[in-house]
Amino acid sequence: MTEGISGAITEPITGAIPPWRPLLRAAMQREGRSVAARWVQLATTGRDGAPRVRTLVFRGWAGADQLELFSDQRSEKVTELANDGAAELCWLFPKARQQYRLRGKVTLITATEQPELCQQRWQKLSDAGRAVWGWPTPADPLDPTAAFPDQLAETAPLPEHFVVLRLQVISVERLNLGPHPHQRTRWSADTLWQEQPLNP
Repeated sequence: MTEGISGAITEPITGAIPPWRPLLRAAMQREGRSVAARWVQLATTGRDGAPRVRTLVFRGWAGADQLELFSDQRSEKVTELANDGAAELCWLFPKARQQYRLRGKVTLITATEQPELCQQRWQKLSDAGRAVWGWPTPADPLDPTAAFPDQLAETAPLPEHFVVLRLQVISVERLNLGPHPHQRTRWSADTLWQEQPLNP
């Protein structure tokens, strides 16, 4: 395991790097030290069939075409993904003037099923980053007396509700707003990645 851009975790690449990865990395680097460069919007389908979207933090690559996010197993999005792992990420890089949409299937990796992997990810977080897993159940009614720690030390035990969301990317769309006309490209994975220019 190595450190990726902006401190993200990157696993050794076992397959060929997809052609869109260097472009995405370059766009990310254009954002400099901005923490917003690691914010992605995750879209899923709710149990009622309606769309859901929320912002998460990109945590790193787990292979050539797999990326990781972290979440709380008690959250609604994890329940939604357990029922249907289909998801899409929208990733905007304002300085690069580029948007990426990554579509695929999410696998849930829990502390119960893979404690060693989850422990590695847990220890890579900052004390402040770990704190939210010490909070009460997300979206429950607020208890004014409940504790909301602002830090959890590296020695804090791995919570049972810590979960890694691993997205297997099968389709990527890049919109480049820099040139005129704008450039739009889609990559789709079969046995190999196929590139298709599109109208913007």
